[in-house]
Amino acid sequence: MARELITTWGDYQIAIDRLLAIPASRIRLYDEDLQQLNCDSPARLEALQRLLQTVRRPDALQIAVRNAAPLRARHPRLLRLLAAYSHIAAARETPSQLAHLRDNLLLIDDRHALVRFDRDQPRAKLLIDEPDEVGGYLHRFDEIWAEGGEEISATTLGL
Repeated sequence: MARELITTWGDYQIAIDRLLAIPASRIRLYDEDLQQLNCDSPARLEALQRLLQTVRRPDALQIAVRNAAPLRARHPRLLRLLAAYSHIAAARETPSQLAHLRDNLLLIDDRHALVRFDRDQPRAKLLIDEPDEVGGYLHRFDEIWAEGGEEISATTLGL
């Protein structure tokens, strides 16, 4: 069990990699626009793909963003991954009534989390094997996900 305070962007990036290296059955992300998470990098895409290739639960990867424009414009590989595994992965843009929320969550299973307190600051809390403390953040993510929003698709509908 470990808890660490993260105060720099460099340490935040290291914490993301540490969490994604943990074998997982479920990943939940809530973020402003995924820019700081750099999900389109080869190493992070590989971690997500590894999860999606080994897990068969219908909610293996859930991504909620407040602003989907950067995801659609700058993360083509992540969008392709979401399309290829659409039966167990989903991404959505949260509704406008949640735009005031400033925190960001990276949740691995029910035991590990990286919680950034403000979308503009690197200050965060890294929780490794802390199921009791992570439980509150899981509940928060579930509430955010339940609000719905616009599904993000890798394909364009039309004639």
